[in-house]
Amino acid sequence: MPEREAVAAKPEPPARRRFLTRLGAAAAGGLSLLAPLWSGLMVVFDPLLRRRSGGDPGMVLVTKLAALPGDGVPRKFRVMADRVDAWNTRPRVPVGAVYLRRSGNLVSALNVLCPHAGCFVNLTQDRSRFVCPCHNSSFDLSGVVNDPSSPSPRSLDTLEVEVRNGDEVWIRFRNFRPGRPEKTPIA
Repeated sequence: MPEREAVAAKPEPPARRRFLTRLGAAAAGGLSLLAPLWSGLMVVFDPLLRRRSGGDPGMVLVTKLAALPGDGVPRKFRVMADRVDAWNTRPRVPVGAVYLRRSGNLVSALNVLCPHAGCFVNLTQDRSRFVCPCHNSSFDLSGVVNDPSSPSPRSLDTLEVEVRNGDEVWIRFRNFRPGRPEKTPIA
């Protein structure tokens, strides 16, 4: 009978080995949780991180140079760009409009919003100036206020233009705060 008792009684592993086994299991479990935890945190904080990376939309392709008459008459174009809003990306949506004007090889761009109250300015029928239908602000073809009684606090907002690849017109599209004498971009 003493042999039977020896077989039934299994020796207990030392406390140190039990501790190391449990510590290893806890470490493996913790490491396996890091990947989903990190992914979840990145999804939650992505909009905040994206806003810090800069609000400048960059250059946007508007049209081909051939679409602009060479006589200096402005033409209105819709500006299409990719929009990123929190977790959503919407490709090629309308973000505004510009008047493009070509004189020889020089291309200039004006935002279509009146600096007074943000209404859309129109080119007159004779194509000699821009007028705002809301408060009768008047601008010459280069965007400068041409009527001393105009309520606009500044000229039409100019935009940066680049001609790339010999025939593509790219602009840095931005909107600016209306009603102020200084040209302040809206973020």
